[in-house]
Amino acid sequence: MSRPRERKVGERGQVTLPKELREKLNIRGGDEVLVHEEDGKITIEKPVSREELAEGYRQYAAKSKALAAEMADVSREADEYLGDVPEW
Repeated sequence: MSRPRERKVGERGQVTLPKELREKLNIRGGDEVLVHEEDGKITIEKPVSREELAEGYRQYAAKSKALAAEMADVSREADEYLGDVPEW
């Protein structure tokens, strides 16, 4: 988290984002940002692009497949070790 910076609000309600933050978040002139208020604070954030969202889902799916494969191996090992277990 970066340190707070004081900025003046122009007559039309405009605020200039600090250069360091624009560069860090890859925000350029003309880009859209999300602005909302919560608990008396104004938050400005870069929206998640479709590409970023899709990549997040791909990573989640890959982790889920890896976990399912690992659990299948563990289950198979348990079956081999325990043999047939009666139904409860």
